[in-house]
Amino acid sequence: MENQAPQRRRDAPRTRARLLAAAADLFAERGYEAATVRDIAERAGVNQALVYRYFGSKKGLLVEAMARGGHEQVRATPPDKLFETALRGLLETGSTAPGDRSLEVYLRSVGGRDEAADTLQALGTRYAEALASLSGAPDAALRAELAMAWLLGIGLLRVVEPRAPLSEAAPEEICALVLRAVERLWEEE
Repeated sequence: MENQAPQRRRDAPRTRARLLAAAADLFAERGYEAATVRDIAERAGVNQALVYRYFGSKKGLLVEAMARGGHEQVRATPPDKLFETALRGLLETGSTAPGDRSLEVYLRSVGGRDEAADTLQALGTRYAEALASLSGAPDAALRAELAMAWLLGIGLLRVVEPRAPLSEAAPEEICALVLRAVERLWEEE
């Protein structure tokens, strides 16, 4: 009998997690365009074909990495701080990381009919549910969706299709105006 090399155990959840962590790091370091599937797989210590097996595409991997961070943000952030945390993150992305296209991918993918869109819609639902808990008004769900629309609109006009003066305003200036207004949204009338 020949000596056979021991077979490696497959651990799909662990491999997915390693790919997500490697992708998140590389997207943050280099931006979406510059982070290659080969580099992501190499950092994760796996074959690059596994990116396609588990995520379908590089875009699918980016969406999953974004969603994982978003779900963690919803889980770890108190509802009364969630809108501000999301707004500040959006403003920092738009102003300090021009190579990061995650918000653009989100805005362009959310209306699609693929797994990426489903993932992003589920994330949006979790944010809206958390935000709806801030109001005791009978239309709390509507108020939460309006807040979400505001965030997405700011992202669209600041990052995807930049329009002055929003795209040029300081994050603190935007936060001061938006947070004051959104506080009124949560109030019962």
